[in-house]
Amino acid sequence: MWFAAGAFCAVAGAGLLLRSEYEKEQLSVERTVINSHKIKKECTLVFLSDLHNHEFGKENKKLIRAVDQIGPDIVLVGGDMTVSKGSADTRIPLELIKTLSNRYPVYCGNGNHENRMAWEPSVYGDQYKIYVDSLKNLGARVLESKMEFFGEDIAVTGVDLDPESYEKFCPCKLTAHDIKEKAGKASLSRFQILLCHSPLYFHACKDWGADLTLSGHFHGGTIRLPYLGGVMTPQFQFFLPWCAGEFEEDGKRMIVSRGLGTHSINIRLNNKPQVVVVDLKPAVN
Repeated sequence: MWFAAGAFCAVAGAGLLLRSEYEKEQLSVERTVINSHKIKKECTLVFLSDLHNHEFGKENKKLIRAVDQIGPDIVLVGGDMTVSKGSADTRIPLELIKTLSNRYPVYCGNGNHENRMAWEPSVYGDQYKIYVDSLKNLGARVLESKMEFFGEDIAVTGVDLDPESYEKFCPCKLTAHDIKEKAGKASLSRFQILLCHSPLYFHACKDWGADLTLSGHFHGGTIRLPYLGGVMTPQFQFFLPWCAGEFEEDGKRMIVSRGLGTHSINIRLNNKPQVVVVDLKPAVN
């Protein structure tokens, strides 16, 4: 009996691992429409987050082809495109952004893996500066707690969170005032997009003035269960509602990407890598 049970568990576990390996290569392009009185001209944006040095085909050709099929007006990058764990290899994200920035305006925010290179110079030396300079040389706009305008009616701001924001179990609190201190005031006249890597701070982001907050970080919860959502975040929160999806409060929106890659816990189940597409359109009176 015990042997049979053990054999069943082994077979089931192997099947789930095979399924995970399959899912990790299956890009899911998911589209949403947002109408706003601040938008005067329709705009399509692509949001990419949490690549973690993964490649969808050689030189990420599958991912690039997916973006090209969308044909966005702008590409926003939400951070954690590399992995920094004692060392950081930025070759894969730089190659991807090189290709994308030759075709589209690209705006890059930071995640905890990019920021870690800056937080720990004794470990990473000048790798962060080299990475940022490389992005700029490729033509990408790097939003290190700063704002850039796109077109006549969109403002894009990135906010770099503190290390305490990524603490396991008990991350620090963040207020709208904190975001203002870091990244300046929100634009009131333009449609304000905020790249805030952790979705834990949606309330602060909307109170700051973000019409749309774009986040990632939680990898969809690693394993997604029907009705329950994501099982576990990298910060060991369980069944957190904000692992992935779309949220709205007080007319403000947040979209949390399930991300593109994995690290440490290299599993995806019912949780395909996601390319987020947002069609911004003028509000219909």
